Amino acid sequence: MNDNEFYNFESAVFDALAEKLSRLTEEEEQIDAIKSAAKSVNLAATEEEIDRVVSDSRTFAPLDKYMEDPNVEDIMVNNLTNIFIYTNTGGQQKVAEKIVTRKEMALLVKKFKMYITNTTANSKIFDVHLPNGSRVNIVDSPLGADITIRNFKPRALSIIDLINAGELNYSIAARLWLYMDGFKVRPANFLIGGMPGSGKTTLFNALFSFFRPEERVILIEETYELNTETQENAVRLETSVDVTMEDLVKNALRMRPDIIMIGEVRGAEAKDMMTAMNIGKISMGTIHASNARDVVTRLQHSPMNIEKDIIPLIDAIIVVSQVQEAGRGVRKITQISEISGIETQVLLSDLYLYDYKTRRSSPILPSVTYRDLLSRLTGYPPSEIMIEEQRRAKILEKLNQMGIRDLQGINKFCKEYYHDPVKALERIGLKELGTLPWY
Repeated sequence: MNDNEFYNFESAVFDALAEKLSRLTEEEEQIDAIKSAAKSVNLAATEEEIDRVVSDSRTFAPLDKYMEDPNVEDIMVNNLTNIFIYTNTGGQQKVAEKIVTRKEMALLVKKFKMYITNTTANSKIFDVHLPNGSRVNIVDSPLGADITIRNFKPRALSIIDLINAGELNYSIAARLWLYMDGFKVRPANFLIGGMPGSGKTTLFNALFSFFRPEERVILIEETYELNTETQENAVRLETSVDVTMEDLVKNALRMRPDIIMIGEVRGAEAKDMMTAMNIGKISMGTIHASNARDVVTRLQHSPMNIEKDIIPLIDAIIVVSQVQEAGRGVRKITQISEISGIETQVLLSDLYLYDYKTRRSSPILPSVTYRDLLSRLTGYPPSEIMIEEQRRAKILEKLNQMGIRDLQGINKFCKEYYHDPVKALERIGLKELGTLPWY
């Protein structure tokens, strides 16, 4: 085949495999499917030509080097105009590479479409999950296609990674640990608010270290992003054209959940989330909002329409933002508020607020509402709960000093701590901290 004939051959093979490879989990199965499609498209194709198609199907040039770079979070292809990347160190930047011709763009899009997992009714918008875990969104346009890739991180960032990056401090991390654990009797219902790209999902994922091993977690997302490998009893559900977020949240109540996690709360599923909280199922999620008051406002208005009287079922709101420091955008937890009741409006009690002058999240008030809830349920005074929170801050600092910083390592220690805190503290040289009376 000449170059033009091979392009047409390869293009036809990729067309024949649209939406097919996403159903095959093993690489060998995918390769066999590509070879089979190639033979069906052209019986006269040589083994060398078929092998070349297989090889080409595994590369997404000129994007490969950015897809393999752990520092690149997003890749944005603006049709044939230019390509931008977003890194966790340098923010958004234009790169030298670009897709030059319509044929090159068409072939790249066809490669991605082999892994389609979700399409909209007009078939112009596509969601793709690549074999490496990366998520791709494609919008067909008269100019070619606009492609946005959210890079998969083989090593999810941990809470200590976020501390070391300056997003939060040990005290805030200990407070989040308390929310996730709830001393086994009552983890917190909470929402993580923030604007797009602020790091909501990254923080959500980092909190997985703090789950108790016996908890059954039902995770509901529009597209798979979170890493659940530290939690054995976890179910991952994904929406589709036929199954909405609302459907999945309702169904989660039939799956014997301890905790329901919603990747993003944005519509009618909010009412089912509140129903879950009301019947004692802990719920957590992310939501687009710039501060805690905005979160409450969004919940109260269309399309969520949550009645004001039941919003205090949510214990806390955590807000993450991208702020400017030294000329670049960095992520910070800028607010933690607990919902403390209702008067003419929902009452918010700020625990931490980010000070744009000092560039730090400073404590405003101690936790009262959630602390007192735990005190009532455990029978121990609020002072003991505050001491435990301080103890956990010291534990995280010690783990960091010992080099135990990854999600799995922190989770392993947490499991040890939940099972035998005295022995766990002794292992890391903090036996003198003591433990809570009920352990």
